[in-house]
Amino acid sequence: MSLKKEKRREKIRKSIKKRRIVSSDRPRLSVFRSNAEIYAQIIDDTQGRTLASACSREKDILGQKITKTEKSKLVGKLIAERAKEKGITKVWFDRGGFLYHGRVKALAEAAREGGLEF
Repeated sequence: MSLKKEKRREKIRKSIKKRRIVSSDRPRLSVFRSNAEIYAQIIDDTQGRTLASACSREKDILGQKITKTEKSKLVGKLIAERAKEKGITKVWFDRGGFLYHGRVKALAEAAREGGLEF
């Protein structure tokens, strides 16, 4: 069963990357979701550098007794704050082959509320 899921996710990732236009003025907001944690990075694909990152394993988020969806919201707000510090307002949202609901959706909506446009 998990092999089918991995192949489906890889197929979705490839189709998303085909549609994305690489440019330095709109970096990519990449999301990775594991069973326990969620990670977000803003990546400049032209230079191959990570401009900002946030995850649910950071000290201020890790110590709280909240649900995984609420942690995702905090990560979304945190990545938006860090992007604003770097002067980034517009990004491409790369959900990494994960379905747009639950924790991925919560992160995206919190990042939008924080000031990111995608």
